[in-house]
Amino acid sequence: MQNSAAPTSAPYTPAAPAAPAIQPSQRRRAIIATVIGNGLEWFDFTVYSFFAVIIAKLFFPTGDDLSSLLLAVATFGVGFFMRPVGGIVLGIYADRVGRKAALSLTILLMALGTTLIGIAPTYDQIGLFAPLLIVVARLMQGFSAGGEMGGATAFLTEYAPARQRAYYSSWIQASIGVAVLLGAAVGTFVTSSLSTEALNSWGWRLPFLLGIVIGPVGYYIRHHLDETPTFRDNAERADSPLKEIVQAYPRETLASFSMVILWTVCTYVLLFYMPTYAVKVLKVPQADGFIAGMAGGSAIMVFAPLVGLLADRIGRRVLLSGSALLILVLAWPMFAYINHAPGLASLLVFQLVFGVLIATYTGPILAAFSELFPARVLSTGLSVAYNFAVTIFGGFASFIITWLIATTGSSMAPAIYVMIAAAISLVGTRFVREPSYLQQR
Repeated sequence: MQNSAAPTSAPYTPAAPAAPAIQPSQRRRAIIATVIGNGLEWFDFTVYSFFAVIIAKLFFPTGDDLSSLLLAVATFGVGFFMRPVGGIVLGIYADRVGRKAALSLTILLMALGTTLIGIAPTYDQIGLFAPLLIVVARLMQGFSAGGEMGGATAFLTEYAPARQRAYYSSWIQASIGVAVLLGAAVGTFVTSSLSTEALNSWGWRLPFLLGIVIGPVGYYIRHHLDETPTFRDNAERADSPLKEIVQAYPRETLASFSMVILWTVCTYVLLFYMPTYAVKVLKVPQADGFIAGMAGGSAIMVFAPLVGLLADRIGRRVLLSGSALLILVLAWPMFAYINHAPGLASLLVFQLVFGVLIATYTGPILAAFSELFPARVLSTGLSVAYNFAVTIFGGFASFIITWLIATTGSSMAPAIYVMIAAAISLVGTRFVREPSYLQQR
C-alpha cells in the first residue's frame, strides 16, 4: 500500500550571499598604502643610523670619539628593546581588532618619536636630559616598529590572490628599499649642500622633522583603507593569539625566527651601518656612503617585486636558500674589496651586489611566513618571530661591530657577523613549505 503522506523535508534556508569579490583597484590601493606607510615607518626608524656620527657628538659628548659613537649606536639599539613588546601588543591588537586599526596606530607613534628627536635640545643646552629624550624617543619608535611588519604582512597577504602572495608581500621589502633610498638621499643633500657648521647645528634635524608631516599623511592614507576581507569575514578569533602561537606553532615560530636573522643583519649591517663604516673605517667622505646607500636601496626597491613574481612561479625555498648561500660566500671577499680599494666606485659595487641579493632573499620571505600561520594568529606569530630576531641580531649589530673593529683592529668584523647570520638562516630556509598549488606540479 502506497504511503500517501507527503515526504518531510528540511525547511528552506536561503543561501548566504557570496562575499563581494575584491576589486583590482582595492588591491592596488592596498599595495600603495602599505608601501608608503611602511616606507615612512622605516625611514623614521632608521634615519637615526645615518646621522649617528653627528648625534654622538651633540648628545653623547664623552671627550672620546669612539665612546661617543658607541653610546650613539647603543641608543639606536635601545629602540629594539621595545620591539618585541610592541610586536606582541600590536600584533594581538591586529589579530583581535583589525589590521587597519593597528597600522594606523603604528605610524602615529613612529611620527611622534621621530619628531621628538628632531626637536630635542642638545647636551650643551640641557645636559643629561638630552640623551634621556633621545632614549625615550627611540623607545617609542621601537614600540611602533615592532607592530609594523606583522600588521603590514597580514594586510597585504590577505588582499593578495592565492597565487600572488609572494609578489604582493614583496612590496613591503620594496618599501624598505624606498626608505633606504629616501634616507640616503636626504643625507646626501644635507651633507653636500650645507657647511659642516650648519650641518652640526641644525641641518641634521631636517630628516627627523619630516615626522611632523609623515604622521598625518601616513595616518590619513591608512585610515581610509578598507579592512582586509579575510579579517572582516572571518568570525573566528583567537582568544589568546600569543598563547596559541607558543602552544600550537613553536616549530613555525622557530623557523621564522631563524630566517629573519639574515634579513635583519643584512638590513642593519649591509645597508644602514655602511655610511658610518664608510666614514669611520674606510675614511671616505660621508656623502660617498650616502650615495652608495642610495644605490643599495634602489636595487632592493626594483628587484624585490621581480623576485616576488618569480617566487610565485618557481617557489620560495630555492630563492631563499640560494641567496643565503651566496651572501655567505660573498661577504668576506666583498668586504675585503672595499677595504682594499676604498672609494665611491667600490662602495657602489658593494651596495648593488648586496642590494640584489637582499632583494632575492627578502622578496619571498614574508609569503613564506604567511603560509606558516593561520589568519587568526598571523600578525602575532610573525611579529613575535620577527621582532625577537631583529632585537637580538639587528638592534645592536652596529654597536657590536663598532666594538669588534676597535677591539680586534680588524675592519673585516662585519663580514664575519654576516657570514654567521647567513649560515644560521640557510638552515632555517629548509623548513619552508611551498604553497599547495606549487606542490601539485
